[in-house]
Amino acid sequence: MSDWLVLVLGMLGACVVVVLVTFVRHRRAPEDEDPNETPDVIEYMTMWIGVVYAIVLGLAIAGVWEARDSAQSYVQSEAQALHEISERVRVYPPQTRDLIRADVNSYVSYVVHSEWPTMAHQERITDHGTALLQKVRQDVTDYQPKNDFEAQAYQPLLDQMAAADQARNARGDSTGATMPSVVWWGLLTGAVVTVGMVFALQIRRTKRELLLAGLFSATIAFMLFLIWDLDAPYSRGIAVTAEPFLNLFPGIKS
Repeated sequence: MSDWLVLVLGMLGACVVVVLVTFVRHRRAPEDEDPNETPDVIEYMTMWIGVVYAIVLGLAIAGVWEARDSAQSYVQSEAQALHEISERVRVYPPQTRDLIRADVNSYVSYVVHSEWPTMAHQERITDHGTALLQKVRQDVTDYQPKNDFEAQAYQPLLDQMAAADQARNARGDSTGATMPSVVWWGLLTGAVVTVGMVFALQIRRTKRELLLAGLFSATIAFMLFLIWDLDAPYSRGIAVTAEPFLNLFPGIKS
């Protein structure tokens, strides 16, 4: 099922539940009940509950968005470091240069075509990808420069190799969900309490009040969906892609 279909169904479901509960409560309410008698303290509490929950939602969205942005920067850094390695080895002899470039391309191809689906479905990087990058490291570190020109390129290549390895490790650490389960319980409980306070105000069945109640609950459902979608940077709707690898290594077919 599409993530966006889940969003639409969730928002519609939230609206339907609010409207149905309002109708049921209105039918079971005593005849002498006066909605205008809602105590002022309930309105005050409802306002503050809404404000506090809005702050919590904002912090949660900021957190998952920052995690996604960091995941995207890890991918960009790794791709850029590998690209620099491929470009800087041009000063090496053809046999060594071609070997390093071939191993870099093999690693990038594996990441794009095989490791990325594993990250999306199993939220982890693979041992084979680590072995392929280790092969690139061996190619770079085992070569002994033959002259000063090659020696000047050797240390920058080691630095780029370390940067690629570090970025890969960071990418592996960012594959899972970033929001702890206890935070999700708090967000869901807060949503129930916040929407439930609508009924404490004894809303009536006027079109305006029903519309506002439905839109209010749908907005909360949308915000929760957005947090959930961003929570796993590589596996859901607004996911980090392998586009940096494809841009810097155009020979790798998508």
